[in-house]
Amino acid sequence: MILIKDKKEIPHKQFVATIGFFDGVHVGHRFLIEEMIYISRKEGIPSAVITFPIHPRAVLHSDYQPKLLNSLEEKLEHLATTGIDYCIMLDFTVELANLSAREFMIFVLHQDFQVHTLLIGYDHRFGHNRLDGFSQYRQYGKECGMEVREATVYDSGNTTVSSSEIRRQLSLCQVEEAARLLTYPYHLKGHIVKGYKIGRTLGFPTANIAVDESYKVVPGTGVYAVWVEIDQKQYKGMLYIGKRPTLENGDHTTLEVNIFDFTGDIYNKQITVSFIYHVRGDIKFNSLEALKHQLIIDREAVIRLLTDKK
Repeated sequence: MILIKDKKEIPHKQFVATIGFFDGVHVGHRFLIEEMIYISRKEGIPSAVITFPIHPRAVLHSDYQPKLLNSLEEKLEHLATTGIDYCIMLDFTVELANLSAREFMIFVLHQDFQVHTLLIGYDHRFGHNRLDGFSQYRQYGKECGMEVREATVYDSGNTTVSSSEIRRQLSLCQVEEAARLLTYPYHLKGHIVKGYKIGRTLGFPTANIAVDESYKVVPGTGVYAVWVEIDQKQYKGMLYIGKRPTLENGDHTTLEVNIFDFTGDIYNKQITVSFIYHVRGDIKFNSLEALKHQLIIDREAVIRLLTDKK
């Protein structure tokens, strides 16, 4: 995949393209991209995904930051696995948002990006106020010699495939379902910060995680079986998200992970946790001893689950 960050870098060739934000690069996105690649190979024209580095709503509403499934770097990594020839980054601006669909197609897609064939997701809308639909897009395409096609609807059974649905599944702790829709386990990246060291007194030392991207979705509260990556090495881990009600921690939500079979200095290190299973919800115990007993049970469950998954 060749990444293009400026229209001046566009090669003198035409493209079969599709456009969208593609947060998560989930199974529905991949279905759309596969269809685009099929068309591009049939027509002998390179394929291109046109996407935005910043969510359009964050540009139009400066005080709003939507929760996302991917950082830009992660999104590009996932797009690179789809087999597309080019990824074109389009800076979303207020000026761009004010263009009509016709203006956008003719002046941006056709003139700037040389799109020969545009594949549009069945529910995708663009242009100022999103007033136009597919029939209008096709007409605007005819005006500039661009073929406009409507993508095949992806049918995944009873589950709606969308980035918002995956965010909802994560908020409900349904990380297995989220992984199925994403086609990969959801993960968070961060660095280790000092905590209260209560876990150490219970025989379960934990690493407190400060998530690097504050806008990324954090799954719902509870205990999870996770894979942990530190210094390019992978470990099994038991991760907790919650307000530590047994310790009366107040309203502060903590992310802490007990990393199995890890030794050494961990503070300030980069860490990635991949969510595999939700083990249980957040519980307030009557004593630290009761909490410790449950953690022993949780650890056994996590080891069993991750061993089976491996």
